Amino acid sequence: MSWLILVIAGLFEVAFASCLGKAKATTGMESYWWYAGFVVSLTASMLLLMKAIQELPIGTAYAVWTGIGAVGTALVGIFFFKDPASFWRVFFIMTLIGSIVGLKAVSH
Repeated sequence: MSWLILVIAGLFEVAFASCLGKAKATTGMESYWWYAGFVVSLTASMLLLMKAIQELPIGTAYAVWTGIGAVGTALVGIFFFKDPASFWRVFFIMTLIGSIVGLKAVSH
């Protein structure tokens, strides 16, 4: 169950980073809604991470959490913010995914 909580925490990390990107791209009241989404997502992510580390090693949990956030945010950038999807960028995103899976595989 802790792994599922950790994955959800990582997805909220993607959400808070994405909200920052949208807030930057908007103006007025719309940007405030994106900042509100950032605060809500950040809070949820941190609370879930705190819950997950009660049973998982902190080093592993933090590395997986940041990895999910990094991969997810990079993919959101490519698919929604028109960030470049060069060979090397995709290659290194795949190595991050491999690292996350590897950490899960060797953790108890």
